[in-house]
Amino acid sequence: MHDGDHRPRWVRDLTRFLPLKSQFVLTGNVRDLQIRQIAGKAVAAPLGDVLAATLADAGYAEAVRYDPVGGFSVMPRPDGSEPDADAVLTRIGLAPSDGRAPGGGDLLAATLERLVALDGPPVALIADFASRLIVRSDALSPPEQALFTRALVLSQRAEARPVGPDRAPRFNTVVWVVEKEGDLPDWLTIDNPRIRHVPIAPPDRAARLAVAGSLIRGIPGVREASADEIAAAERELVDATEGMLLVDLNAVAQLARAEGVGIADVGEAVRRYKVGVTDDAWRAIERDRIIDGAAAIGRRVVGQDHAVVHMLDIVKRAATGIGGGGRGGRPRGIAFLAGPTGVGKTELAKTVTELLFGDESAYIRFDMSEFSAEHADQRLIGAPPGYVGYDVGGELTNAVRERPFSVVLFDEIEKAHPRILDKFLQILDDGVLTSGRGDRVYFSEALIIFTSNLGIYSTAPDGGRVANVTPDQPFEEVRSRVRAEIANHFKLVLNRPEILNRFGENVIVFDFIRPAVAEEIFASMVRSVLADAAASGHRVDLSPEASETLRHLCTADLSNGGRGIRNQIEAHLINPLARALFDRGGEGPVTVVAVEPGTVTTVVLGDAA
Repeated sequence: MHDGDHRPRWVRDLTRFLPLKSQFVLTGNVRDLQIRQIAGKAVAAPLGDVLAATLADAGYAEAVRYDPVGGFSVMPRPDGSEPDADAVLTRIGLAPSDGRAPGGGDLLAATLERLVALDGPPVALIADFASRLIVRSDALSPPEQALFTRALVLSQRAEARPVGPDRAPRFNTVVWVVEKEGDLPDWLTIDNPRIRHVPIAPPDRAARLAVAGSLIRGIPGVREASADEIAAAERELVDATEGMLLVDLNAVAQLARAEGVGIADVGEAVRRYKVGVTDDAWRAIERDRIIDGAAAIGRRVVGQDHAVVHMLDIVKRAATGIGGGGRGGRPRGIAFLAGPTGVGKTELAKTVTELLFGDESAYIRFDMSEFSAEHADQRLIGAPPGYVGYDVGGELTNAVRERPFSVVLFDEIEKAHPRILDKFLQILDDGVLTSGRGDRVYFSEALIIFTSNLGIYSTAPDGGRVANVTPDQPFEEVRSRVRAEIANHFKLVLNRPEILNRFGENVIVFDFIRPAVAEEIFASMVRSVLADAAASGHRVDLSPEASETLRHLCTADLSNGGRGIRNQIEAHLINPLARALFDRGGEGPVTVVAVEPGTVTTVVLGDAA
């Protein structure tokens, strides 16, 4: 905006070229409301109203609208006076009835011809939904070819005539309103000096701020509010609707009026509009569950107390709304869990889900090793229109639309195709993704967790993998080296430092499973196995000797973490115990007297003491 002209850029562009071009193609954000100045105030108005006002200000006598369904009609005058619609339509050669005339491709082509040659005060024809005049722009049918060939010839033949007291040149202008420039034949628009392409951009912050005042004044409680409270509500509406359209802002104001959301809770009205849910599941979470969360999580994620505390801090921020959501509707919380395999990263995500929503399976999980192909992003958000399966939608966008209050887990993020990282950037930055079907899906109520093995290995000069950290290093050194390698990966390997910046201090590094922790995990897993056996009707005890042998077998190699201990218990206890109980016939309580490792481990059973 400059020189005090606060009209949208596309309006100024259109006005500037009216004396110079005979036809215009409006593209982009054409289905949104647009800014219109009325009595010095900015209001959100339909595109047609803004177009009619712009053309009237430029000296056009009338603006005629055409669409493939409604045919021809005369647009209302900005000053509120009623045009003689039948007379206007008759003037351009139509046979009107009650202010309207039927449409059709042949009739539109003939009307264009008569319009361009029309004498007298200038008239503009606005062809709305012009994208629907064509089935395929690269394979026109004969009637479509005839229509746009005539439009092409007329764009060259049209002549401007002086109009009004300042004798400014004006054409009888044709305005095509389409979603994108390619919706019309390329040979009509490209390199045509008599046609001007005018893109309409989505509303920026200044545009949202311009209409916020008029929208806020319709929200409950505004009459009792002070000037400072009204200004704060305007700012909150603008901040909370980043990336949204003016039609969305208008809908938020309508929702606030319908549901009695007061001026002090504008952000709540925006949240309800985005998510479509009245209840805030985060506020409904029991505080005591989170306060006692460290102990509950610690029973399942052993030896990672620092990670548990950090994760609970993120959860508490999400539940209170401090630092999450906020401007632009960013996710409630973000965590990047890094560390060796089998140390509890995925287990922590499951446990947090159960803590929040009472069911560990309530999280939405994506194994990113399945998304390593170049076009795998289409599985997440859906294929674009025109491709097979686009109407199905994407796995991620569908899941979050159905369950906006959720934990979304992206497992082993380093295995995803780099192209998918751009989608994550949109989620972390704006809290929104546009699906292949064009639907906007909001992540403002989700807790996003990434897990990764990055930083455990680094690339040697010869291209091979070498250990970047080892279990004999203290945890502080492990954390420092893993963080450095993660930073190196995002900055130098992927060339995506901006994604690393979005994680900030929420990169949580897990420690190796140390021997003392391994023994805790081993004891817990053995208790679980024996409890399962008892639940199945087999009371089993372990002798001290068998327990010691088993402990040594299961904790000797900790390279695979807790998952490796679980695998060893399966090989050296569960399988041989099941075999021995089956062979014995499962009668009476028994004691595992000895564990005998070999090619296949066996156990020696004795009667319970």
